[in-house]
Amino acid sequence: MTEYTPSTAGTLSKSDCLVVYRPSKEPVSVTVRSSVGRLFGRSIEDTAKSMLGVFGVKTGLLEIEDDGALNLVLSARIETTLRLAGFELNISLLERDRTFSAAKIQREPSAKQLPRRARLYIPGNQPNLMINADLFGADTLIFDLEDSVPPERKLEARILVRYMLSDTHLFRESELAVRINPIDSSCGREDLEEIVNSRPQAIVLPKCESARDIQVLDAELARLEAREGLPLGSILILPLIETAAGVLAAKEIAAASPRNAALCFGYEDFISDIHSSAGERSLRSASTPANHDGEMPHSSSQPEALLAKQMIVLAARAAGIDPLDSVISDTEDKEALRSSCEEARMLGMSGKAVIHPVQIPAVKSAFHPSEEEIMQAKAIVEAYERSVVEGKGTAALGDTMIDVPVVERARRLLNDYRIGD
Repeated sequence: MTEYTPSTAGTLSKSDCLVVYRPSKEPVSVTVRSSVGRLFGRSIEDTAKSMLGVFGVKTGLLEIEDDGALNLVLSARIETTLRLAGFELNISLLERDRTFSAAKIQREPSAKQLPRRARLYIPGNQPNLMINADLFGADTLIFDLEDSVPPERKLEARILVRYMLSDTHLFRESELAVRINPIDSSCGREDLEEIVNSRPQAIVLPKCESARDIQVLDAELARLEAREGLPLGSILILPLIETAAGVLAAKEIAAASPRNAALCFGYEDFISDIHSSAGERSLRSASTPANHDGEMPHSSSQPEALLAKQMIVLAARAAGIDPLDSVISDTEDKEALRSSCEEARMLGMSGKAVIHPVQIPAVKSAFHPSEEEIMQAKAIVEAYERSVVEGKGTAALGDTMIDVPVVERARRLLNDYRIGD
Protein backbone atom coordinates (compact mmCIF):
# COMPACT_ATOMS: atom_id res chain seq x y z
CA MET A 1 0.00 0.00 0.00
CA THR A 2 1.42 3.42 -0.99
CA GLU A 3 1.38 6.36 1.39
CA TYR A 4 -1.93 7.76 0.12
CA THR A 5 -3.77 4.61 -0.93
CA PRO A 6 -7.15 4.36 0.85
CA SER A 7 -8.21 1.22 2.72
CA THR A 8 -11.80 0.01 3.03
CA ALA A 9 -13.92 -2.49 4.95
CA GLY A 10 -17.58 -3.42 5.20
CA THR A 11 -20.45 -2.90 2.79
CA LEU A 12 -23.19 -0.37 2.36
CA SER A 13 -25.99 -2.80 3.16
CA LYS A 14 -28.53 -3.40 5.90
CA SER A 15 -27.02 -3.52 9.42
CA ASP A 16 -23.56 -2.84 8.01
CA CYS A 17 -21.41 0.13 7.14
CA LEU A 18 -18.74 1.03 4.60
CA VAL A 19 -15.63 2.50 6.20
CA VAL A 20 -12.83 4.17 4.22
CA TYR A 21 -9.58 5.55 5.62
CA ARG A 22 -7.79 8.04 3.37
CA PRO A 23 -4.20 8.74 4.45
CA SER A 24 -3.04 12.35 4.36
CA LYS A 25 -0.82 14.78 6.25
CA GLU A 26 -3.84 16.67 7.56
CA PRO A 27 -5.00 16.25 11.20
CA VAL A 28 -7.32 13.26 11.55
CA SER A 29 -11.01 13.92 10.90
CA VAL A 30 -14.23 11.90 10.62
CA THR A 31 -17.20 12.22 8.26
CA VAL A 32 -20.43 10.30 8.84
CA ARG A 33 -23.36 9.64 6.53
CA SER A 34 -26.00 7.39 8.09
CA SER A 35 -29.59 6.30 7.50
CA VAL A 36 -30.04 6.78 11.25
CA GLY A 37 -27.79 9.81 11.51
CA ARG A 38 -30.38 12.05 13.13
CA LEU A 39 -30.59 9.68 16.09
CA PHE A 40 -27.14 8.12 16.23
CA GLY A 41 -24.81 10.34 14.19
CA ARG A 42 -23.02 11.69 17.27
CA SER A 43 -22.64 8.20 18.74
CA ILE A 44 -21.15 6.91 15.47
CA GLU A 45 -18.67 9.77 15.42
CA ASP A 46 -17.71 9.18 19.06
CA THR A 47 -17.09 5.47 18.37
CA ALA A 48 -14.93 6.38 15.37
CA LYS A 49 -12.84 8.82 17.40
CA SER A 50 -12.41 6.26 20.17
CA MET A 51 -11.16 3.64 17.69
CA LEU A 52 -8.79 6.17 16.09
CA GLY A 53 -7.38 6.75 19.56
CA VAL A 54 -6.94 3.02 20.16
CA PHE A 55 -4.83 2.84 16.99
CA GLY A 56 -2.98 6.10 17.63
CA VAL A 57 -4.14 7.64 14.35
CA LYS A 58 -3.19 11.34 14.18
CA THR A 59 -3.67 12.16 10.50
CA GLY A 60 -5.97 11.28 7.60
CA LEU A 61 -9.69 11.12 6.93
CA LEU A 62 -12.07 8.38 8.13
CA GLU A 63 -15.28 8.20 6.08
CA ILE A 64 -18.27 6.20 7.31
CA GLU A 65 -21.41 5.36 5.33
CA ASP A 66 -23.82 3.57 7.64
CA ASP A 67 -27.10 1.71 7.23
CA GLY A 68 -28.02 0.90 10.82
CA ALA A 69 -24.91 -1.00 11.89
CA LEU A 70 -24.64 -1.93 15.56
CA ASN A 71 -21.80 -0.28 17.43
CA LEU A 72 -19.84 -3.54 17.49
CA VAL A 73 -20.14 -3.85 13.70
CA LEU A 74 -19.00 -0.25 13.28
CA SER A 75 -16.02 -0.89 15.57
CA ALA A 76 -15.12 -4.08 13.69
CA ARG A 77 -15.19 -2.31 10.32
CA ILE A 78 -13.11 0.60 11.60
CA GLU A 79 -10.54 -1.77 13.12
CA THR A 80 -10.27 -3.69 9.84
CA THR A 81 -9.81 -0.51 7.82
CA LEU A 82 -7.08 0.81 10.10
CA ARG A 83 -5.23 -2.51 10.25
CA LEU A 84 -5.31 -2.70 6.46
CA ALA A 85 -3.83 0.81 6.44
CA GLY A 86 -0.90 -0.47 8.50
CA PHE A 87 -1.81 0.80 11.95
CA GLU A 88 -1.09 -1.46 14.91
CA LEU A 89 -3.71 -2.25 17.52
CA ASN A 90 -3.11 -1.06 21.08
CA ILE A 91 -4.76 -4.08 22.70
CA SER A 92 -4.51 -2.68 26.24
CA LEU A 93 -6.59 0.35 25.25
CA LEU A 94 -9.08 -1.82 23.37
CA GLU A 95 -9.52 -4.16 26.34
CA ARG A 96 -10.02 -1.18 28.62
CA ASP A 97 -12.81 0.20 26.45
CA ARG A 98 -14.40 -3.13 25.46
CA THR A 99 -14.56 -6.68 26.81
CA PHE A 100 -12.04 -8.33 24.47
CA SER A 101 -10.10 -10.02 27.23
CA ALA A 102 -11.11 -13.68 27.28
CA ALA A 103 -11.20 -13.53 31.07
CA LYS A 104 -13.92 -10.86 30.89
CA ILE A 105 -16.20 -12.83 28.58
CA GLN A 106 -18.57 -14.85 30.74
CA ARG A 107 -19.36 -17.86 28.56
CA GLU A 108 -19.33 -21.42 29.82
CA PRO A 109 -17.67 -24.15 27.72
CA SER A 110 -20.03 -26.47 25.84
CA ALA A 111 -20.76 -29.98 27.02
CA LYS A 112 -19.45 -32.67 24.67
CA GLN A 113 -22.81 -34.46 24.77
CA LEU A 114 -24.83 -31.34 23.96
CA PRO A 115 -27.63 -32.07 21.46
CA ARG A 116 -26.56 -30.70 18.08
CA ARG A 117 -29.67 -31.55 16.11
CA ALA A 118 -29.70 -28.36 14.02
CA ARG A 119 -26.44 -26.53 13.22
CA LEU A 120 -27.00 -23.24 11.40
CA TYR A 121 -24.23 -21.96 9.12
CA ILE A 122 -23.96 -18.16 9.02
CA PRO A 123 -21.62 -16.33 6.61
CA GLY A 124 -18.93 -14.72 8.74
CA ASN A 125 -18.99 -11.36 6.99
CA GLN A 126 -22.72 -10.61 6.91
CA PRO A 127 -23.76 -8.83 10.13
CA ASN A 128 -27.41 -8.64 9.06
CA LEU A 129 -27.58 -12.45 9.26
CA MET A 130 -25.60 -12.67 12.49
CA ILE A 131 -27.19 -10.22 14.90
CA ASN A 132 -30.51 -12.06 15.31
CA ALA A 133 -29.23 -15.60 14.79
CA ASP A 134 -29.67 -16.59 18.44
CA LEU A 135 -33.43 -16.12 18.10
CA PHE A 136 -33.85 -18.90 15.53
CA GLY A 137 -33.52 -21.82 17.96
CA ALA A 138 -30.56 -23.64 16.41
CA ASP A 139 -28.66 -25.89 18.78
CA THR A 140 -25.39 -24.61 17.32
CA LEU A 141 -24.56 -21.44 15.40
CA ILE A 142 -21.56 -21.78 13.09
CA PHE A 143 -19.96 -18.52 11.98
CA ASP A 144 -18.29 -19.45 8.71
CA LEU A 145 -14.86 -18.10 7.79
CA GLU A 146 -14.27 -20.64 5.03
CA ASP A 147 -16.45 -21.14 1.94
CA SER A 148 -18.73 -18.12 2.40
CA VAL A 149 -15.86 -15.61 2.66
CA PRO A 150 -13.67 -14.75 -0.38
CA PRO A 151 -9.89 -14.55 0.21
CA GLU A 152 -9.76 -10.76 0.08
CA ARG A 153 -12.38 -10.53 2.86
CA LYS A 154 -10.90 -13.04 5.32
CA LEU A 155 -9.42 -10.45 7.69
CA GLU A 156 -12.57 -8.38 8.03
CA ALA A 157 -14.66 -11.53 8.55
CA ARG A 158 -12.33 -12.72 11.33
CA ILE A 159 -12.50 -9.36 13.06
CA LEU A 160 -16.29 -9.17 12.73
CA VAL A 161 -16.72 -12.69 14.14
CA ARG A 162 -14.42 -11.78 17.05
CA TYR A 163 -16.58 -8.76 17.87
CA MET A 164 -19.79 -10.76 17.55
CA LEU A 165 -18.57 -13.52 19.86
CA SER A 166 -17.35 -10.96 22.37
CA ASP A 167 -20.85 -9.56 22.82
CA THR A 168 -22.40 -11.81 25.47
CA HIS A 169 -25.82 -10.15 25.16
CA LEU A 170 -26.44 -11.15 21.53
CA PHE A 171 -25.89 -14.88 21.98
CA ARG A 172 -27.27 -16.65 25.05
CA GLU A 173 -29.08 -19.79 23.84
CA SER A 174 -27.16 -21.54 21.06
CA GLU A 175 -23.74 -23.12 21.18
CA LEU A 176 -21.27 -20.83 19.37
CA ALA A 177 -18.88 -22.38 16.87
CA VAL A 178 -16.61 -21.03 14.14
CA ARG A 179 -15.72 -22.84 10.93
CA ILE A 180 -12.13 -21.87 10.28
CA ASN A 181 -10.14 -22.44 7.10
CA PRO A 182 -8.18 -25.70 6.78
CA ILE A 183 -5.58 -26.00 9.53
CA ASP A 184 -2.75 -26.67 7.06
CA SER A 185 -3.30 -23.22 5.52
CA SER A 186 -2.04 -19.87 6.79
CA CYS A 187 -5.65 -18.68 6.84
CA GLY A 188 -6.66 -21.39 9.31
CA ARG A 189 -3.99 -20.41 11.83
CA GLU A 190 -4.75 -16.72 11.38
CA ASP A 191 -8.42 -17.46 12.06
CA LEU A 192 -7.49 -19.04 15.39
CA GLU A 193 -5.13 -16.23 16.37
CA GLU A 194 -7.95 -13.73 15.86
CA ILE A 195 -10.94 -15.45 17.42
CA VAL A 196 -9.82 -17.59 20.38
CA ASN A 197 -9.77 -14.64 22.79
CA SER A 198 -13.51 -14.19 22.15
CA ARG A 199 -14.13 -17.68 23.56
CA PRO A 200 -15.88 -19.67 20.83
CA GLN A 201 -17.23 -22.87 22.31
CA ALA A 202 -16.25 -25.05 19.35
CA ILE A 203 -14.15 -24.99 16.19
CA VAL A 204 -15.43 -26.68 13.03
CA LEU A 205 -12.42 -28.02 11.13
CA PRO A 206 -13.15 -28.39 7.38
CA LYS A 207 -11.42 -30.74 4.93
CA CYS A 208 -10.31 -32.93 7.83
CA GLU A 209 -8.41 -35.90 6.37
CA SER A 210 -6.26 -37.33 9.15
CA ALA A 211 -5.75 -37.63 12.89
CA ARG A 212 -2.79 -35.29 12.45
CA ASP A 213 -5.13 -32.48 11.35
CA ILE A 214 -6.96 -32.82 14.65
CA GLN A 215 -3.75 -33.07 16.67
CA VAL A 216 -2.34 -29.92 15.06
CA LEU A 217 -5.55 -28.03 15.82
CA ASP A 218 -5.60 -29.40 19.37
CA ALA A 219 -2.06 -28.14 19.96
CA GLU A 220 -2.85 -24.71 18.53
CA LEU A 221 -5.94 -24.41 20.72
CA ALA A 222 -3.95 -25.44 23.79
CA ARG A 223 -1.32 -22.78 23.05
CA LEU A 224 -3.93 -20.07 22.56
CA GLU A 225 -5.99 -21.13 25.58
CA ALA A 226 -2.85 -20.78 27.71
CA ARG A 227 -2.11 -17.38 26.22
CA GLU A 228 -5.64 -16.15 26.93
CA GLY A 229 -5.96 -17.69 30.38
CA LEU A 230 -8.68 -20.14 29.35
CA PRO A 231 -9.08 -23.62 30.86
CA LEU A 232 -7.16 -26.22 28.85
CA GLY A 233 -9.55 -28.13 26.60
CA SER A 234 -12.40 -25.64 26.98
CA ILE A 235 -12.80 -25.21 23.21
CA LEU A 236 -14.25 -28.29 21.50
CA ILE A 237 -13.56 -29.57 17.98
CA LEU A 238 -16.16 -30.60 15.39
CA PRO A 239 -14.22 -32.32 12.57
CA LEU A 240 -15.86 -31.95 9.15
CA ILE A 241 -15.17 -34.86 6.80
CA GLU A 242 -15.57 -33.89 3.14
CA THR A 243 -13.22 -36.12 1.12
CA ALA A 244 -12.55 -39.77 0.38
CA ALA A 245 -9.34 -39.58 2.41
CA GLY A 246 -11.26 -38.18 5.34
CA VAL A 247 -13.86 -40.95 5.20
CA LEU A 248 -11.17 -43.65 5.13
CA ALA A 249 -9.50 -42.02 8.15
CA ALA A 250 -12.74 -41.42 10.05
CA LYS A 251 -11.94 -43.87 12.84
CA GLU A 252 -8.57 -42.25 13.57
CA ILE A 253 -10.01 -38.73 13.25
CA ALA A 254 -12.84 -39.44 15.69
CA ALA A 255 -10.44 -40.73 18.35
CA ALA A 256 -7.66 -38.17 17.78
CA SER A 257 -8.52 -35.74 20.59
CA PRO A 258 -10.65 -35.58 23.74
CA ARG A 259 -11.86 -32.24 22.39
CA ASN A 260 -13.79 -34.00 19.62
CA ALA A 261 -17.51 -33.60 20.32
CA ALA A 262 -19.01 -34.86 17.04
CA LEU A 263 -18.05 -36.08 13.58
CA CYS A 264 -19.65 -34.07 10.75
CA PHE A 265 -20.20 -35.01 7.11
CA GLY A 266 -19.91 -32.55 4.20
CA TYR A 267 -21.83 -33.88 1.20
CA GLU A 268 -21.09 -31.32 -1.53
CA ASP A 269 -17.30 -31.44 -1.32
CA PHE A 270 -17.41 -35.20 -0.88
CA ILE A 271 -19.25 -35.94 -4.13
CA SER A 272 -16.90 -33.58 -5.95
CA ASP A 273 -13.89 -35.34 -4.47
CA ILE A 274 -15.07 -38.81 -5.52
CA HIS A 275 -16.09 -37.57 -9.02
CA SER A 276 -19.68 -38.72 -8.51
CA SER A 277 -22.12 -38.14 -11.38
CA ALA A 278 -24.45 -36.69 -8.73
CA GLY A 279 -22.24 -33.62 -8.86
CA GLU A 280 -22.77 -33.37 -12.63
CA ARG A 281 -26.55 -33.56 -12.15
CA SER A 282 -26.29 -30.86 -9.51
CA LEU A 283 -24.34 -28.63 -11.88
CA ARG A 284 -26.99 -29.07 -14.60
CA SER A 285 -29.72 -28.01 -12.17
CA ALA A 286 -27.72 -25.33 -10.35
CA SER A 287 -29.68 -22.53 -12.03
CA THR A 288 -32.96 -23.57 -10.41
CA PRO A 289 -34.61 -21.06 -8.03
CA ALA A 290 -34.05 -23.44 -5.11
CA ASN A 291 -30.28 -23.00 -5.33
CA HIS A 292 -29.13 -20.78 -2.45
CA ASP A 293 -25.82 -19.55 -1.01
CA GLY A 294 -23.72 -21.37 -3.60
CA GLU A 295 -24.91 -24.81 -2.52
CA MET A 296 -25.72 -27.35 -5.23
CA PRO A 297 -29.26 -28.73 -5.04
CA HIS A 298 -29.61 -32.45 -4.48
CA SER A 299 -32.29 -34.94 -3.60
CA SER A 300 -32.86 -36.23 -0.11
CA SER A 301 -31.79 -39.71 -1.20
CA GLN A 302 -28.00 -39.85 -1.59
CA PRO A 303 -26.88 -43.40 -2.49
CA GLU A 304 -23.53 -42.03 -3.64
CA ALA A 305 -22.82 -40.98 -0.03
CA LEU A 306 -24.38 -43.92 1.84
CA LEU A 307 -21.15 -45.80 2.52
CA ALA A 308 -19.39 -42.61 3.63
CA LYS A 309 -22.18 -41.80 6.06
CA GLN A 310 -22.15 -45.33 7.46
CA MET A 311 -18.39 -45.19 8.01
CA ILE A 312 -18.71 -41.83 9.77
CA VAL A 313 -21.49 -43.18 11.98
CA LEU A 314 -19.42 -46.24 12.94
CA ALA A 315 -16.30 -44.16 13.64
CA ALA A 316 -18.17 -41.60 15.72
CA ARG A 317 -20.14 -44.11 17.77
CA ALA A 318 -17.03 -46.19 18.44
CA ALA A 319 -15.35 -43.03 19.78
CA GLY A 320 -18.37 -42.14 21.91
CA ILE A 321 -19.33 -38.99 19.99
CA ASP A 322 -22.26 -38.06 17.74
CA PRO A 323 -22.24 -38.34 13.92
CA LEU A 324 -23.90 -35.35 12.23
CA ASP A 325 -25.28 -35.08 8.69
CA SER A 326 -24.75 -32.52 5.93
CA VAL A 327 -27.12 -29.85 4.62
CA ILE A 328 -30.10 -30.03 2.28
CA SER A 329 -29.62 -26.90 0.20
CA ASP A 330 -33.15 -26.64 -1.20
CA THR A 331 -34.77 -24.58 1.54
CA GLU A 332 -38.21 -24.75 -0.09
CA ASP A 333 -38.55 -28.54 -0.40
CA LYS A 334 -39.95 -29.53 2.99
CA GLU A 335 -40.53 -33.14 1.96
CA ALA A 336 -36.91 -33.58 0.85
CA LEU A 337 -35.75 -32.18 4.18
CA ARG A 338 -38.08 -34.44 6.16
CA SER A 339 -37.02 -37.50 4.18
CA SER A 340 -33.32 -36.66 4.49
CA CYS A 341 -33.61 -36.24 8.26
CA GLU A 342 -35.49 -39.54 8.54
CA GLU A 343 -32.80 -41.37 6.55
CA ALA A 344 -30.00 -39.77 8.57
CA ARG A 345 -31.61 -40.73 11.87
CA MET A 346 -32.16 -44.28 10.62
CA LEU A 347 -28.43 -44.50 9.84
CA GLY A 348 -27.65 -43.46 13.41
CA MET A 349 -26.94 -39.77 12.95
CA SER A 350 -27.94 -37.30 15.65
CA GLY A 351 -28.37 -34.05 13.74
CA LYS A 352 -28.11 -32.11 10.51
CA ALA A 353 -26.58 -28.88 9.26
CA VAL A 354 -28.90 -26.19 7.88
CA ILE A 355 -28.29 -23.09 5.78
CA HIS A 356 -31.53 -21.22 6.51
CA PRO A 357 -33.48 -20.63 9.75
CA VAL A 358 -36.66 -21.91 8.10
CA GLN A 359 -35.18 -25.43 8.19
CA ILE A 360 -34.47 -25.45 11.93
CA PRO A 361 -37.89 -26.47 13.37
CA ALA A 362 -38.26 -29.45 11.02
CA VAL A 363 -34.72 -30.68 11.69
CA LYS A 364 -35.01 -30.35 15.47
CA SER A 365 -38.34 -32.14 15.40
CA ALA A 366 -36.98 -34.96 13.22
CA PHE A 367 -34.08 -35.65 15.58
CA HIS A 368 -36.21 -35.35 18.71
CA PRO A 369 -38.02 -38.48 19.97
CA SER A 370 -41.75 -38.50 19.28
CA GLU A 371 -44.26 -38.75 22.12
CA GLU A 372 -44.93 -42.36 21.12
CA GLU A 373 -41.21 -43.19 21.28
CA ILE A 374 -40.90 -41.53 24.68
CA MET A 375 -43.88 -43.44 26.09
CA GLN A 376 -42.49 -46.72 24.73
CA ALA A 377 -39.05 -46.03 26.19
CA LYS A 378 -40.51 -45.25 29.62
CA ALA A 379 -42.53 -48.45 29.55
CA ILE A 380 -39.44 -50.52 28.64
CA VAL A 381 -37.32 -49.02 31.43
CA GLU A 382 -40.10 -49.40 33.99
CA ALA A 383 -40.71 -53.03 33.01
CA TYR A 384 -37.01 -53.83 33.24
CA GLU A 385 -36.53 -52.13 36.61
CA ARG A 386 -39.61 -53.88 37.96
CA SER A 387 -38.20 -57.26 36.90
CA VAL A 388 -34.92 -56.47 38.70
CA VAL A 389 -36.73 -55.56 41.93
CA GLU A 390 -38.80 -58.73 41.71
CA GLY A 391 -35.68 -60.82 41.15
CA LYS A 392 -36.77 -62.11 37.77
CA GLY A 393 -34.13 -63.27 35.35
CA THR A 394 -35.91 -61.78 32.35
CA ALA A 395 -38.14 -58.80 31.64
CA ALA A 396 -41.11 -58.52 29.31
CA LEU A 397 -43.39 -55.80 28.01
CA GLY A 398 -46.63 -57.47 27.08
CA ASP A 399 -45.65 -60.53 25.06
CA THR A 400 -42.25 -59.10 24.04
CA MET A 401 -39.06 -60.04 25.86
CA ILE A 402 -36.78 -57.11 26.76
CA ASP A 403 -33.02 -57.60 26.55
CA VAL A 404 -30.29 -55.30 27.85
CA PRO A 405 -29.47 -53.50 24.53
CA VAL A 406 -33.15 -52.54 24.19
CA VAL A 407 -33.13 -51.12 27.73
CA GLU A 408 -29.93 -49.19 27.03
CA ARG A 409 -31.45 -47.64 23.89
CA ALA A 410 -34.56 -46.66 25.84
CA ARG A 411 -32.52 -45.06 28.61
CA ARG A 412 -30.39 -43.17 26.10
CA LEU A 413 -33.50 -41.84 24.38
CA LEU A 414 -34.95 -40.64 27.69
CA ASN A 415 -31.65 -39.04 28.64
CA ASP A 416 -31.57 -37.15 25.34
CA TYR A 417 -35.17 -36.10 25.90
CA ARG A 418 -34.35 -34.60 29.29
CA ILE A 419 -31.40 -32.70 27.79
CA GLY A 420 -33.25 -31.40 24.74
CA ASP A 421 -36.08 -28.88 24.75
